[in-house]
Amino acid sequence: MRPAFVVIGCCTSVAQAQSSTLAVPAAVESANDGLSSRIGRWFTMDWTTGWERDSIWRAMASSYTYHFSRDPDHKHVYMLGLERQRADGFVVGGTAFRNSFGQPSTYLYVGQRFDRVGGVDRLFAELTGGVLYGYKSPYQNKVPFNHRGFSPGLVPSLGWQLTPTFSAQVNFLGNSALMFQASADF
Repeated sequence: MRPAFVVIGCCTSVAQAQSSTLAVPAAVESANDGLSSRIGRWFTMDWTTGWERDSIWRAMASSYTYHFSRDPDHKHVYMLGLERQRADGFVVGGTAFRNSFGQPSTYLYVGQRFDRVGGVDRLFAELTGGVLYGYKSPYQNKVPFNHRGFSPGLVPSLGWQLTPTFSAQVNFLGNSALMFQASADF
């Protein structure tokens, strides 16, 4: 789980540096606001507006996942996904994938994308959280808090914007794996 903590720490420091990505009016936001204030405002944002202007769709795919352990039950992981991103970086999306044990699975999420990590134009971070479905018997204990195939999910990631419409990113899957993903914006 250590890689996930590093990415979460990176995301929170980027959130501090990018107060404008939270779409808070300048009159409301103060230079003295701390990270906790910005996070609090993120949870009170109106997620139903802002989609009509400057939002993009993103198609995602992954055909390679590196597992930290060599479990003989591990299978090849495939993932296809679609997400929508508002101009302020707020994202909603979903993926369909074959999990590490060959079971069809889904992940539905909301999150935030942070551009210009560390002041680097093409480097971005994303943090999503949502509902994971598909880890069933005999692998139901491979994800925490699993109840009848449903469990919470949290995926931090780091990426590189290759062109204005194509990017590559690494998703940190807890202490289990790294998923390598390619994305196209449209």
